[in-house]
Amino acid sequence: MSTTEIAELRRAIGQLRQCVGALRSRYGDASAVQRLANDVERLDIDATDLDTTPHAVPAQAKAAERVPVPDTPYDPALWHGADDEGVGGYKRDQR
Repeated sequence: MSTTEIAELRRAIGQLRQCVGALRSRYGDASAVQRLANDVERLDIDATDLDTTPHAVPAQAKAAERVPVPDTPYDPALWHGADDEGVGGYKRDQR
């Protein structure tokens, strides 16, 4: 985040804190008000973490690289000795 975004986030958290304070003076320590106060505190902690943690700059999205996949069947020798998935190994060597 840029410093402008962090500053705006901090400003919004401050406004939320004021609103929750107003609710607390009107409704007291109701459980809903306590949860809101806890949420505002959590937002403040997360904003601090976001501001102090170094983050990699998002890379520019690369154009999708196309990989051609042939329509021809694979060589059956490639699968020699492999079990068919989901069949329970019916091609296992009989003992």
